[in-house]
Amino acid sequence: MKRFLTAIFLISTLTLCSQTDKIIGEYFLELGNEKHQIKYRLNLNSDWTFDFHSYTNHQNGIPPIVHKYGKGTWSVDGKVVSFITNEEKDFDEKYTLDFNASKARFITKPSRDKTDRIIKTRLKFYESEIFWIEGLDIFKT
Repeated sequence: MKRFLTAIFLISTLTLCSQTDKIIGEYFLELGNEKHQIKYRLNLNSDWTFDFHSYTNHQNGIPPIVHKYGKGTWSVDGKVVSFITNEEKDFDEKYTLDFNASKARFITKPSRDKTDRIIKTRLKFYESEIFWIEGLDIFKT
């Protein structure tokens, strides 16, 4: 019985680790044209930390170029990635975005899907207190 429980535990641990390996990496999205550019970059690191950078270039804006940064930790439950920002450690003059209460769904082509359709691996933010992040699809590079 002990061997059976140990085997089940090891299999579930390996499954969880392989799923997080798929999630870990850099995600990127670029929108706009010459006069109005928006770029988002999100790194999910293997040590359960993340960093986010938003670059906006509005040629007619004041100021024309805006950089916004965020960092913190992340966790995964199934296909839901949750972001946590510690007020004491993760905020300073550069890192000002609060990712608390932000959640994204990890979307990828299922391994059982043998069709030719292309599904880009991405994170889709469906909940966030940062209004311009909610609904954002950011693709894995």
